[in-house]
Amino acid sequence: MRDLDQSLSLLEMSWKDFKALCGMLDADVFDQEIFGFHVQQAAEKAFKSLLALNVGEYPKVHDLRLLIRELQNAGADIAPFLSLLEFNTYAVQFRYEALGAPDEPIDRENVIREIRLLLEQVQRAVADACAKDGTR
Repeated sequence: MRDLDQSLSLLEMSWKDFKALCGMLDADVFDQEIFGFHVQQAAEKAFKSLLALNVGEYPKVHDLRLLIRELQNAGADIAPFLSLLEFNTYAVQFRYEALGAPDEPIDRENVIREIRLLLEQVQRAVADACAKDGTR
């Protein structure tokens, strides 16, 4: 059974991580680990929002791979966002470990666009569910 309130709450928090990302374009000010962490968090909360919307429950994990698998099992189309799996290494369990020098810097503008598209997709799904339920 869907949990619309939880879905809305997670989506709101995901937008807050997105807002932080938008202020982190300068790699000289925000290290890659900090930016990557907020990408991972925005994606994690967006995926959990979709799971709350579609099945009501979601795993209390920080593993994007597992969340994506659960979404695929629920029939959600998240194929356009599979590239976000590369940010799994920035999950909270690794937050306090230095990841070493990256092979390549993150294309921050592109990642921000990708997160925005994900959040907009989730926003539409939540709005459709609210309209069907006659709420909000």
